[in-house]
Amino acid sequence: MKKFKLLITFLMLTVGCTTTTENSETDNKSTIIANQQEKINDFAIIIHGGAGTILKKNMSDEKEAEYKSKLEEAIKVGHAILKNGGTSQEAVMKTIQVMEESPLFNAGKGAVFTNSGTNELDASFMDGKTLNAGAVAGVTDVKSPIELAIKVMTDSEHVMLSGAGASIFAKEKGLEIVDPSYFYTERRFKSLERIKEREKTELDHDDKTAAFYDADIKNAKFGTVGCVALDKDGNIAAGTSTGGMTNKRWGRIGDAPIIGSGTYANNLTCGVSSTGWGEYFIRSQVAYDISAQMEYQQKTLKQATQDVIQNKLTKLGGTGGVVALDKNGYMSFEFNTAGMYRASMNDKGDLVIKIYKE
Repeated sequence: MKKFKLLITFLMLTVGCTTTTENSETDNKSTIIANQQEKINDFAIIIHGGAGTILKKNMSDEKEAEYKSKLEEAIKVGHAILKNGGTSQEAVMKTIQVMEESPLFNAGKGAVFTNSGTNELDASFMDGKTLNAGAVAGVTDVKSPIELAIKVMTDSEHVMLSGAGASIFAKEKGLEIVDPSYFYTERRFKSLERIKEREKTELDHDDKTAAFYDADIKNAKFGTVGCVALDKDGNIAAGTSTGGMTNKRWGRIGDAPIIGSGTYANNLTCGVSSTGWGEYFIRSQVAYDISAQMEYQQKTLKQATQDVIQNKLTKLGGTGGVVALDKNGYMSFEFNTAGMYRASMNDKGDLVIKIYKE
């Protein structure tokens, strides 16, 4: 009987060890599969110029060429910096500044107007090596909001500054200050007038016609610019800059200056810049969620961006997209709108520029 008990005990231990080993091997295989991607780019850069109802039928050949030319100009500035051994921080800033100085995009010079007829600019930046970040909101007289966001990160103990205080800080740090009229463009002002006129009209009608106003407002949120870069030292940086949404009031702030919503970077995973309906991106913490899925669920960049944008954000009712770049140089454009102005370049100099959903 004693020998029989010993035999049973031995068999149970053997089965238990085998099962534990099998489970361990299964877990390890799962982790290995998720992390089997090797580095494909020593450096890379990816950008967006906003997502929304961007349809080929509504775009003239001349205007399409204009957008593509500016996207190419911007990304090549950043790519040259990376190719020559520059930092991802410099590449992101210089690239975004090209788009901030263009009236084509809802950032800097092309910023949309608030309900009161002013321009209030937001921006954020994050360094993937240190997880340090800087952001500004409601700025009205600083030429380059992205440069100011970086200054907040490097030259202060804070993460976010807003309004008049952010402008005072910018002046103290020697950044270029402009008259608010610098941000005026006829195109954006006309957009404000049309929306305000519709707003007045809809107040006198029933809820059914008000739906048309809601749709117009949704399309007034897009145009934000952003960039993510990976440099030769393996450091990831991400930045986002915007004028917010047309006809915004009460000091409304969207996702662009919110770390984790509009911008996120972590050398362990990826960098992300968002564009879209900011309220939903804030509620979903879109940029951070992508990084978290990669870190804690061992998802690839593509799997994470697809789940967050096409599944979680869409189910919530949010619209927009992201550009993302991981530590191995893999890149992802992901959006649930009709189009997104976007471009990418790898370490081989391969250039991709796209506008519409394909």
